[in-house]
Amino acid sequence: MTQATQTHRQIKHIRSSHPSQDGDGVKIKRLHDFEGGLDPFLMLDELGSDQPDDYIGGFPPHPHRGMQTLTYVIHGGLTHEDHLGHSSTIHAGDAQWMHTGRGMIHSEMPLTDSQGLHAFQLWINLPARDKLSTATYRDVRAQEMPRLEGQGGHLIALGGRWQNATASIDGPLNALAGNAGVADVHLDSGTLSLTQLGDETVLVYAYLGTVKIGNQAVTAGHLAVLEAGDALTLEADGEAGALLLRGTPHREPIAHYGPFVMNSRSELEAAMQAYRDGSLTE
Repeated sequence: MTQATQTHRQIKHIRSSHPSQDGDGVKIKRLHDFEGGLDPFLMLDELGSDQPDDYIGGFPPHPHRGMQTLTYVIHGGLTHEDHLGHSSTIHAGDAQWMHTGRGMIHSEMPLTDSQGLHAFQLWINLPARDKLSTATYRDVRAQEMPRLEGQGGHLIALGGRWQNATASIDGPLNALAGNAGVADVHLDSGTLSLTQLGDETVLVYAYLGTVKIGNQAVTAGHLAVLEAGDALTLEADGEAGALLLRGTPHREPIAHYGPFVMNSRSELEAAMQAYRDGSLTE
């Protein structure tokens, strides 16, 4: 496909994150849509503070069913433990991926460094056929994540395929629901252009500075939902950082309650009953 025939994605609308808290009083910025507006994505939490009291309580053991989580650390760290016996700690630049399937019980406890804690957790919906699949877990180190260079910026691929006019890279997380891709984009008074985006949901969450798409600006703490198109150019006049998400919508009904994401109310009730009687992970 030549540059002349590409359709560049523009911003459909911008959503603002809102303050919230979860776990044992952990302060977060949250964006969510359990009505299918971000399909296949469900929720994005940003944890960021240099005050340990804002996050040190962490996320004690809790259940999940019917979705995947992806946790990515900018500063600080998080230790994961689950009922399957996995125990690992990620630090700056690392990621943890959890496929909850039928059921996972896990905890996430924060660590700090000289800059405090800055991390993200993304929820990705599972299609109906995989809601009761076997739970799995994986962590990925920063050195495993390839980079795609732009003009004054670069993209770090956590998962999915990303390409520009001259190169393509594949992130190590290759089993994300909805064929999803997740990347961390860094810009410094430059641009990054991507091609071959296809018929997908594409989202841009700015977490540092201001990212421009076309003639619109996305400031830190805001999520841009993009129009259709097969190419995208991100630009910044100064230092900027953004998470870039892409994925194929499931276009299925969503039934959500707390840590459970199913397709119907009866499935939700079954999940809650399974947790109460101890059979969630069986």
